[in-house]
Amino acid sequence: MSNNQELLKRITSRSDVFGGKPIIRDMRIAVEHVLGMLAAGETAETILREYPFLEPEDIQACQVFAHRSVAGEQVHERIQVR
Repeated sequence: MSNNQELLKRITSRSDVFGGKPIIRDMRIAVEHVLGMLAAGETAETILREYPFLEPEDIQACQVFAHRSVAGEQVHERIQVR
């Protein structure tokens, strides 16, 4: 299994959290929130400092998720929905 596939295991979705949007490790932080912070110019270090429960791999997972989504891959099918 590739490292990217391992990273994607950190991205989950629950119908009772943010309407089923992709979240990080079943926590109440959406992938789109992290991606929005990165797009606004925040560094991974700043995000990790502001959200100490996140791990560097969580940010990488968000980036892999975004890349695969934009590339047209069916990332959502790989996410466990609870």
